[in-house]
Parts: sequence; structure tokens; C-alpha cells
Amino acid sequence: MVNRGTINYLNWVFGACLLVCAGRPLLAVADEVASDALALKNAEQSEGLAETEKVTPDPEKQIPVTASTFVCLQELHAVRGFFVGNLLGKLEETVAAATQPNGATYPAGSVVQLIPTEVMIKHRKGWNPATRDWEFFELTVSQAGSKINVRGTTEVINKFDGNCFECHQKAAPQWDMICEHDHGCDSLPIPNFVIRMIQDGDPRCE
Repeated sequence: MVNRGTINYLNWVFGACLLVCAGRPLLAVADEVASDALALKNAEQSEGLAETEKVTPDPEKQIPVTASTFVCLQELHAVRGFFVGNLLGKLEETVAAATQPNGATYPAGSVVQLIPTEVMIKHRKGWNPATRDWEFFELTVSQAGSKINVRGTTEVINKFDGNCFECHQKAAPQWDMICEHDHGCDSLPIPNFVIRMIQDGDPRCE
């Protein structure tokens, strides 16, 4: 049975595909509209969490992240169909974890992205055990740079009406919450060529 989240996902992807073909300015406008709705939904979601469900990360183990942290995908290191980086200068360790055939734990500072508007960043060990120290980000991107719309741990909802943590926690333990087609996560209802179009349409790369 197709749920509302999947329908919304397919509609957004189809629209994004058309907009990438038609021109990036239109894609930016669509992204801003979706981001406004997303921010409202995340605010409602956060208010509805019981106190016991809210996660309080350890600020002493948090790596500073601002809008300027996020760059053109082409400036990151490509691994198969996604991109990685490291905010602490440990790129080789992050690439090693991403390319381990049997899985590995990513080092602190790791940045993982599939598309320009969604990012995972790993903070120092112990920052938030519930998410294995990963923080999820939802962005708006344009030629001017990046804007953080939503960031957090277990409560972040993406543009496709999906909870980032709920999806990534389905990955088998050895994959450290990184989703790929054989890691245990739900499959994306979108062909690889569309993902590549969205990746290639990153307006920050101009």
C-alpha cells in the first residue's frame, strides 16, 4: 500500500526533475515553498513530543555547524552514489569507513550527503547515543549558499514527510546508520538517474 509520505515523495521528485530540466531558479522557488511547510511541520512535531521522548545532546561534544559549513556537493568526496567529507580534517578516515565492504563506524566530523538539501553530520562520541552521534539537517540551497531550515536528532522531518532518524535507524548496526540499497533501510521510490539529476543541479556549484 502506498502511503501519503511516498506519494508526497514521488510528487516532489517528479517536480524537482522537471524544474532541474526547466531551470534552477524555478527549483529554488519550489524549494523555498517546501522549506516553509517543512519548518512548520517540524515545529508542530517538536511541540508534540513528550518530555521523555526529547533528546538532549551533550553540548561539550558538539562540533560547531553553521550554514557556511555546507558546500557544493562537488567539493565533497564521491563514494559510489553519495558524498562524504569531514569537518575535523579526517577525510581519509571517513572515506575508509564509507568504503569498508562489511561496514564501519564513521569518525567524528563525518559529513554524509545523497542530495544537496539533506545532510548527516557526526559529532564527537557521546554527543547523542540514541542517534549514534549523528545530527540530521534539512537545507535550502541556492547560488548564494545554504540555509539551515531544520536540524536535530530523532525529530527531524524531511521534505518528503519522512522522519530522518526512523529511516536511518533501520540500517544494520555495522553500517552506522548509513542507508544504501542493501543496508536494511527502506528503498527509495526514485530511480538513480533522477538522484543524479538532483545532485548535478546543486546551485551552489555554479
